[in-house]
Amino acid sequence: MEGEISVVSVEPEASLVRQGKGRVGHVKKVGHVRKIISKKRKPCRGIIKQAVPRVPKALQELFVSCRETFKGPGTVPLPEDVHKLCHILDKMRPDDVGLDLRFFKPENMIFQNARVTSTTIYECKNFSLCIFFLPAKGVIPLHNHPGMTVFSKLLVGKMHIKSYDWADPDASKNSSQPSQLRLAKLQANRVFTAPCDTSVLYPTTGGNIHEFTAITPSVVLDVLGPPYSQEDGRDCSFYKDHSYNAFSNGESEVGDEEKHGYGWLEEIEMPEDSQIEGIEYRGPPIIDTIL
Repeated sequence: MEGEISVVSVEPEASLVRQGKGRVGHVKKVGHVRKIISKKRKPCRGIIKQAVPRVPKALQELFVSCRETFKGPGTVPLPEDVHKLCHILDKMRPDDVGLDLRFFKPENMIFQNARVTSTTIYECKNFSLCIFFLPAKGVIPLHNHPGMTVFSKLLVGKMHIKSYDWADPDASKNSSQPSQLRLAKLQANRVFTAPCDTSVLYPTTGGNIHEFTAITPSVVLDVLGPPYSQEDGRDCSFYKDHSYNAFSNGESEVGDEEKHGYGWLEEIEMPEDSQIEGIEYRGPPIIDTIL
């Protein structure tokens, strides 16, 4: 085909500028992504056409569906909209966002030695589309998503995910425990391997507080609605989890058979070695048309 794009390679630049007190979801353009495009040329009466940037159907469909689904802060998507978004995300492949899988081979030492990085495909007041790149053993520490609904699609790799919800989301912190501790119920604690189904978390259910640990180089596509916003009270908090017995003091808030499914979460500052560096998105563009 004339002008066919055969390879799209997204590579984090080696010399990234460290982002100071960055938080998950707040992405600054402190580096850039270099996109390499090679074209198959087919002679046609002496005329060679230029490759025209193409928006992957799945990515554009995701964008349009997000715009229809997310109504702004204080709202949660309807079940039928959640189902539609999951259906779109479940079908998405790495090349839909410009990823070249050759870049994630184990012998790629640049990626193995890199920090966790992220890039924003699109962001508005109602939702954002972000990609997180984790090297092997890379960690995005336990953090929350206040008032947010988040869809996570593992595009590349193998990753362990642990997630919690507050045992009583409406209660203030338990006064019988140290002020920084709060009881939470374990929702997930297992390994996911791409390709796999999309996971969804809600403001108070579905594992709103989660941690990602990459077993192999991994890439996650996140849809956040609404995005983090410190001004609007949706700042990101970080936590350290402790076993239930560590701070139970002999009290019986949960039955003996259920103790393994609960833990105490201690709010902490973002670990300095877990800061996420931002890179500019240079993958396939989105056509932002007005409805």
